[in-house]
Amino acid sequence: MKLNFLPAGRLRMKKSIYVAGADRSEMIDLPVSSALIRHKQGNVLFDTGCHPSVVDHAEERWGSLAKVMKPLMSANETLLPSLACVGLEPDDIDVIVNSHFHPDHCGCNQFFRKATILAHAKEIDAANAQGSEAAGYLRADWDYGQPIEPVHGEKDLFGDASVVLVPLPGHTPGSLGALVSLDRDGQFLLASDAVSLRQNLDADTAPRNTWNLEEQLKTFAEVRRIENAGAAVICGHDDRQWQGLRKGIDGYE
Repeated sequence: MKLNFLPAGRLRMKKSIYVAGADRSEMIDLPVSSALIRHKQGNVLFDTGCHPSVVDHAEERWGSLAKVMKPLMSANETLLPSLACVGLEPDDIDVIVNSHFHPDHCGCNQFFRKATILAHAKEIDAANAQGSEAAGYLRADWDYGQPIEPVHGEKDLFGDASVVLVPLPGHTPGSLGALVSLDRDGQFLLASDAVSLRQNLDADTAPRNTWNLEEQLKTFAEVRRIENAGAAVICGHDDRQWQGLRKGIDGYE
């Protein structure tokens, strides 16, 4: 089995959203990524990043959200070109796991028409709830009429413990992580925005864009438990960590 981290966008946001005490005028640049898991039973994408149209037309697609998170990437830094660099096309993907349905995590779902989409049942409910757009759920990004298979608890994706989906609520009601176990390089917890920045986990301080503080702090404790058992925690938007990861064709096994 192989794990490849793929560039899927880049955003600029107010640092104070993530870092307590930061000046409200200070900005932070955040990588957006997707993880490709190549298993003998199928190819999986964990998150699909930003839709390529936001490179030039962010406000048209995201509305007022474009004022909160500003795309910085070129079209070549979105998911489909990144996927092509490892020799795959959208129809080669069998499963998409969406950690949650915010537009920087599900923006390219529409291109994967042959894939089964998995998301936590609580996330599906939150995205469908009245007024969900105010919570960052944009139907233009997460709902293209494809069937979405609900996940209700931990889910062993292939039945061999190599990819286990783990509920990590707090950032959103149904945030999911994926614990990936590789033969050579060990375990990786794909935490997405359950741990946006490493310093959030280390300081036990939730970002301002947290849905439920109590749930988020419980999730931090669960992430630390998994880390203490030997897994490397891959944060959702930590640029320092991102710079140190192997990316593209140079992956993990």
